[in-house]
Amino acid sequence: MSRSEQGRVFDRFFRGDAVRNSSTHGSGLGLAISRDIVRAHGGEITVSSALGSGTTFIVRLPRKVGGAS
Repeated sequence: MSRSEQGRVFDRFFRGDAVRNSSTHGSGLGLAISRDIVRAHGGEITVSSALGSGTTFIVRLPRKVGGAS
């Protein structure tokens, strides 16, 4: 995934060049929805990628300390 795509990957309806030029279907909403869910839980989601090597997404969520309430 290119640097410019990494900057837009969480935008609603964004689809990368490789996906747009393939038979892979999708609306480009999955990562935007995932980001919104993670943020709603006080967390963050990040992306790192190297062209031709792969892409990694990391989700960090706060851990609740103490008993359930």
